[in-house]
Amino acid sequence: MILELPHVGESVVEGTIGKWLKQPGDKLTRFEPLVEVITDKVTMEVPSPVDGYLLKILAQEGETVPMGAAIAELETADGSGGAAPTPVSVPTIAVPVATPASTQQAVPTGTTGYLVKNINPVGPTGGGVGTEQETRETEQVEETASVSRPSSAPATGEAPGGPSRPSPAVRRLAKEHGVDLAQVSGTGLGGRITRDDLMRQVEGKAATPAASPQAQPTPVDAGPDEQHVPLTPVRRMIAEAMVRSVSQIPHAWSTVEVDVTGLVALRAQVRAAFEQREEVDLTYLPFAIKAVAEALKKYPTLNASWGGDKIILKRRINVGIAVAAPHGLVVPVIHDADQLSTAGLAKALRDLTQRARQNKLTLEDVQGGTFTLNNTGALGSTISYPIINHPQAAIVTTEAIQKQAVVQDDAIAIRSMMNICMAFDHRINDGAESGAFLQGIKSRLESMGPDTPIY
Repeated sequence: MILELPHVGESVVEGTIGKWLKQPGDKLTRFEPLVEVITDKVTMEVPSPVDGYLLKILAQEGETVPMGAAIAELETADGSGGAAPTPVSVPTIAVPVATPASTQQAVPTGTTGYLVKNINPVGPTGGGVGTEQETRETEQVEETASVSRPSSAPATGEAPGGPSRPSPAVRRLAKEHGVDLAQVSGTGLGGRITRDDLMRQVEGKAATPAASPQAQPTPVDAGPDEQHVPLTPVRRMIAEAMVRSVSQIPHAWSTVEVDVTGLVALRAQVRAAFEQREEVDLTYLPFAIKAVAEALKKYPTLNASWGGDKIILKRRINVGIAVAAPHGLVVPVIHDADQLSTAGLAKALRDLTQRARQNKLTLEDVQGGTFTLNNTGALGSTISYPIINHPQAAIVTTEAIQKQAVVQDDAIAIRSMMNICMAFDHRINDGAESGAFLQGIKSRLESMGPDTPIY
């Protein structure tokens, strides 16, 4: 039988074979990861749809193939599959775009399913979500969630699609030995619980976490004066996304200076109580997201994309937040950001980054973005020239907040100042519209003070 490259959404048309986890002749267990596939949205593990053997690899590592293309020949345990190959239907994730984010769910159906292991970068350069702008700490997304075939939960331990992603054999052993899989640390690929992990738990031994499966490549000496670093598939995807954006979108840039003294005072006033009540640290970023979302409602041509012979205005305001990940940028999306309060945005932002670290993001979390915000100030930057997240109309960066001596009412005053920078698609907007949009963000941020509600 033929294994086809699975579809993961209408916007993804091809994928790159990252790594074969099995070799020809290897025995396969149904739902056991077979191959890593990298797209511009996700890096996913495609599982074996059957118990059997891998006969032949049709798409080699590093090869880019269209969705639905044959990538391997399999043989089932009963010996079928060699003479008359039958395509294996792998489900497509349908990402809703018209319903509220709270009701959306990205869970594949069908007979095979797949695991989403890591979200790849798709847009802006530099920056990331900062937990504290003053300390320049960046939020990092390590790996995203697993999305797998729905099935009944086992009697003991986690469901097959849980963070540990145990195989049926491991779940069976866990049941036999009375082991709670939630208490077992997985050392397999993506934190999967292996048979050895389970047996160490049974024997009372501690498991040692394995090295990251996506370790950076080792530089290779290329003469006395150079070293060459091989491109990883993820880095290649980043490069292609950047080239596509710069080559297809005529970028223009603009920057305005914002007095955020009132915002600094507001955050200092409510931060401790908010953290105690919500168990979420209140950074400056949710306030910036709030200002951007409100400004987008007034200037809809910034919440748009180029359609060749038309400008496509987006009805929903879905703000993507650029996050620095170990292997490149990712852009998880806060859907319907304009409908959330500052407190709601803070919790949504924290939820996205926290679930990313716990491998619980879904494909929906990185799709549907209509505008991107990048907190480059978390890295100490004071001015940026960002690259637009294709095919959006613009991207805004928030820079580091610094105390400066400024002229106010013909006197010198010490104020907290921040730059906000924007790149915009000059086909869709001119300087007048873009400048008015930036001024709209500026006025909203400068109007914030101790009396501004966050709920």
